[in-house]
Amino acid sequence: MLDYKPIILAIFAAFHIAEIIAGKFWDARHVRRDDIFIEIIGTSFYILIAAPLIFYTAPVLVENWWPGSAGSWAGLAWWQMLAILLVADEMVHYWWHRACHEIPWMYPLHGAHHSCQYMSVRLAFRNNIFFFLLMPNMWAAAALLHLGFGPVYAPYIIFKMTINFCSHSPLRWDRWLYKHPRLSPFVWVLERVITTPAAHSAHHGLHKDDGVTNYKGNYANLFFFWDVLFGTAKLSRRYPQEYGIENATPKTWRHELFWPLLSDTRRTRKQVTTAVEVDGKRSAS
Repeated sequence: MLDYKPIILAIFAAFHIAEIIAGKFWDARHVRRDDIFIEIIGTSFYILIAAPLIFYTAPVLVENWWPGSAGSWAGLAWWQMLAILLVADEMVHYWWHRACHEIPWMYPLHGAHHSCQYMSVRLAFRNNIFFFLLMPNMWAAAALLHLGFGPVYAPYIIFKMTINFCSHSPLRWDRWLYKHPRLSPFVWVLERVITTPAAHSAHHGLHKDDGVTNYKGNYANLFFFWDVLFGTAKLSRRYPQEYGIENATPKTWRHELFWPLLSDTRRTRKQVTTAVEVDGKRSAS
């Protein structure tokens, strides 16, 4: 099986370099000290602890429950494996992500991802540590890898993470597509199949009423069709002017990363934000 991990890390690093070259890596107007802590600790935790732990533990659990299961589904056709991954990994991720936005008590697991006021590839792994540890699609993917999905999972996850990095980066590869009317039929299909930077930027927008922002939708990581199917898609082919969470109570980096273990809400500084709607009112707590 192709070793996908160093390839993904290399692509992640390449996006950092590309943003630096383009002068879009560091938005000094909006980056806070807490953002630095959240991104360094969150990314390090995912790469060094969460992902290795899940991809080691899930196969052990499957093998204990189903002895001799290693490679037992390796005989499936590649398209069957891909279809299963698009459901067990991508659709489950869609619903996990959606739940974190729509169920108020779950939002603190994901608030760190939205609390910054800029877009960057640095956001890809910017989350509360339990968002990753409890992420059901990662456990499902690790189990499928144990069952023999390796040859298909490797190119799948490389492509998925590349789309994920693209959708968070301010480089906006899709912008030029929207400038050419002749490409409109192709773009119409493309933006309903994969998540574009415009679609995901809308999910991070600051103002719900700006005509672009869709923080209660555009949840898909790779396969945007899940948003189309479940009625949460909004495609404007534009980008929000501002990012963040509207009307939220500011939290420290400790709270954002380690809630519910640590909860030290900072109430002395006003910070713009949006997140969960409860009974028609916006709230991020």
